Amino acid sequence: MFDPIEKLKEYVRHPSVSADSKFKDGMAGAQQFLTGLLTGIGFNVEVVPTALHPVIVAKREGNANWPHVIIYGHYDVQPPDPLGQWQTQPFEPTIKGERIYGRGTADNKGPLMVHITAVGRLLEKNPQLPLNITFVIEGEEEIGSKNFKTFLKANKHRLNGDFIYMSDNGILTPDQMIVTVGLRGMIAFEIELTGPKMDLHSGMHGGVLMNPLQALAELCASLHTPDGRVNIPGFYKQVIEPEPWERAQLKKAGLKKDDYAKFLGISKFHTPPGYTPFEAIRFLPTLEFNGFSGGYQGEGTKTVIPSKASCKVTCRLVPNQTPDNVKDVIFNAIKKRCPKGVTMKITEQHKATPYVVIPPDRSNTPKNQSPALADCFRALEKAGTEVWGKPPIYLREGGSVGLLADLKEVLGLDAVMMGLFLPEDNLHAPNESFHLGVMKKGIETSERVLAALAKG
Repeated sequence: MFDPIEKLKEYVRHPSVSADSKFKDGMAGAQQFLTGLLTGIGFNVEVVPTALHPVIVAKREGNANWPHVIIYGHYDVQPPDPLGQWQTQPFEPTIKGERIYGRGTADNKGPLMVHITAVGRLLEKNPQLPLNITFVIEGEEEIGSKNFKTFLKANKHRLNGDFIYMSDNGILTPDQMIVTVGLRGMIAFEIELTGPKMDLHSGMHGGVLMNPLQALAELCASLHTPDGRVNIPGFYKQVIEPEPWERAQLKKAGLKKDDYAKFLGISKFHTPPGYTPFEAIRFLPTLEFNGFSGGYQGEGTKTVIPSKASCKVTCRLVPNQTPDNVKDVIFNAIKKRCPKGVTMKITEQHKATPYVVIPPDRSNTPKNQSPALADCFRALEKAGTEVWGKPPIYLREGGSVGLLADLKEVLGLDAVMMGLFLPEDNLHAPNESFHLGVMKKGIETSERVLAALAKG
């Protein structure tokens, strides 16, 4: 059986950045690495082309009456920039203490290696394991899974599993297992305001026209109330309050406001009334400004009134909001507030639908929940308690994984999400790392879960 840490090092050395065509060799290398690794533990592997980066489908099939687990992961990673802030080389994995550093170690190469290792160990012990397993590993998650839904529709016939099993989500501390039961959706867009037909001298023409930068600032300032709520009529209309058991689970996490503020580097929280910071990032929608552009950005001064100004915006969405039922509400409100003297253009970008799955034995568990899904949740609770020393906590996360809604829509399958990365792992940032102790516990937990399902 292979050493998972050494294999993870080999995997990370392939710079598989999906967003940048300069890394096409790294993408191909990561695909070839996974193909060899999965073939080596007995899987039939096919690399399925898409309009951009292919999807790896690896199958182990037996009796049709065996449970069928689909394990999801992605082999693409974020760009390593800014390189100057890395303390190690991003694509040369380095172990320091209990961590392995490198781009993709936590998102998602390390967590995926956890499940591949668990499967490999199980099959080494029992080559006749009564469990059908399919790995589906895509190469576009970091750019919005652009072609994944098309892939799912075209390959639905080969993905008739019982549920999705995955680890592209987080935990809070190395000693507490978290099972993610929900992620927020998202709608992203850009607002562009245009004033004069060209940039103007601010002395010769200032004071006679609406400056697009001023117009943009006034517009953006109008989109929130002083207490932190989104100031758009109807924005909260579809929002469903969390169930009591969800609030109770969040309290079990024992999160401290002071610790969170220190981690963020802020002196004061700015959350809507009635919600703690930890509830706000899980249960409430947002409207956030991600970037402003316009005018002179260089060193020193250039006395100019810009012709255009723009900002990038994302709204995180919660059940029962969707990109479709909030888009017009948001866009119409913004258009109505367009300051006089400028024209507006709104460009839609990527989007994701919120996703929630309810564990078994809760007050609001669907009556028609898949028995195999319930079995996996129960197996994960038992294995997690045994390996981690305490029962797992079930939490929603604030981020978005749009492919979950696609999996539900196209395949009709829900997901069991075992968290593995930590806040300190610096996902998408310099000095990304993965905790080796968490990796070890994750492998043991996953192995026990799959073994329990095979006995079912």
